[in-house]
Amino acid sequence: METMHVAPRRLTAGLVAALAAGALIAGTMPAAAATVETTSTYEASDENIPNPQRGFYHHTETHYRADGSGYTPLDASTLAGYRDEGITQILRVFYLEKFAGTPQLDQAFLDLVQADYDTARAAGVSVITRFAYAQGGAWPYEPPYGDAPLDVVLSHIAQLGPVLRANADVIPVVQNGFIGLWGEAYYTDHFVADPADPGVVTEADWANRSAVTQALLDELPADRSVQVRTMLSKQKLLGVPSGASGAVTAAEAWADAPIARMGHHNDCLLASPDDFGTFLSDPITLDQEYLEAESRYVPVGGETCAVNPPRSEWESASAELARYHYSYLNRDYNQDVLNSWGASGIAETAARLGYRFVLESSTVGTDAEGVPTVTVTVRNDGWASPYTPRPATLVLTGADGAPTEVPFGADARAWEPGTSTTISAALEDVGPGTYALALALSSPDAGTQDDPRFAIRTANVGTWDAVRGVNVLDGSVTVAASRG
Repeated sequence: METMHVAPRRLTAGLVAALAAGALIAGTMPAAAATVETTSTYEASDENIPNPQRGFYHHTETHYRADGSGYTPLDASTLAGYRDEGITQILRVFYLEKFAGTPQLDQAFLDLVQADYDTARAAGVSVITRFAYAQGGAWPYEPPYGDAPLDVVLSHIAQLGPVLRANADVIPVVQNGFIGLWGEAYYTDHFVADPADPGVVTEADWANRSAVTQALLDELPADRSVQVRTMLSKQKLLGVPSGASGAVTAAEAWADAPIARMGHHNDCLLASPDDFGTFLSDPITLDQEYLEAESRYVPVGGETCAVNPPRSEWESASAELARYHYSYLNRDYNQDVLNSWGASGIAETAARLGYRFVLESSTVGTDAEGVPTVTVTVRNDGWASPYTPRPATLVLTGADGAPTEVPFGADARAWEPGTSTTISAALEDVGPGTYALALALSSPDAGTQDDPRFAIRTANVGTWDAVRGVNVLDGSVTVAASRG
């Protein structure tokens, strides 16, 4: 490993070298020396990296029926098995059958939900969350469907809010849910004028649907999003048109505002020309352009639901997953669609859903004022970027083993697919010593920030420190003492 000796302000490179060698005699100043810069490059890996908040997920669901039966808690060993597959997240649908007609949730139910999040956290697994009141039975679906009216839904959201906030560290995103069968906002008793004709949604119905979404946004932390089932749902809440002009922009992204905190889940990806009513604009290209622009900055995921060649086959599927910046996809459904992609298609999907960061190079040097600097270049080979905050930090480890963290001042949400990003940290406030280097992309959430399973690992050979949850960089840096 190469060692770089660099100097802080007011010290020459020659003085740094002398300090590093232990040869400085008090009261003397050695001659100046040329600044040395070292650069290391890194080998990419083709391994499927089990990173947080991206990739395939497994579907789970549980129920709370009128008699309190039906709840199946998450199982720690099952979740551990998912991680062994390289899967770090589940979709958890909580069915609230008992409460469709009453505004009050049982404390026993809330305790069960909390226990599930505790189990997931202990297993190193994130929980994409949805609440609903009813599932469909035999086709055709007919009213009454069994969901709840607006006032009851809003009461339930208010009671669930404290649980969602307390467990946001393992909740990457909440799906809108609540309305209609499976929480997919179509077959509903209360959010259309005529439940027997659920495709007709009045402006009053849209206002009620928007109230549900807004209530969820209000209960969640400002850095967590709500995913809606159709692009029109977001457009109606915001009063914006379809097409790229109505989408969230780079200037608006990641703010505490509905336009920045509403994402999309498509549960019939590739199933028909309009994905069974997901794309509703006329012409359909407007919603497609809208989602393409939106998905750069908000979370997108979902599942396939029907074989529809050639659109559901790999060539088309992979192009859409990339175009719409998919972060996650159901591994359990639809198996006929997924199997049509072949082993290589599944492997590429597992690797490229969401972000896939690859260390390209790191450089140790000095800035124009002689301050030691560490610069890192990272490439994103995934289809999306992270959609929750992910600050980049330089971790310096001295001879005593104690870490010193220096922020790069960068958020990995800005590292877009198909691009390389260079970040740099100056060490002007770091004490003297020689330090080993690492790039940390840890969870910023208190409940998971010290857990390496929730840290981001780059797709490189030989760089991951699984104990500390950091990406080890080659070389070291020596910071000299200032003259007193």
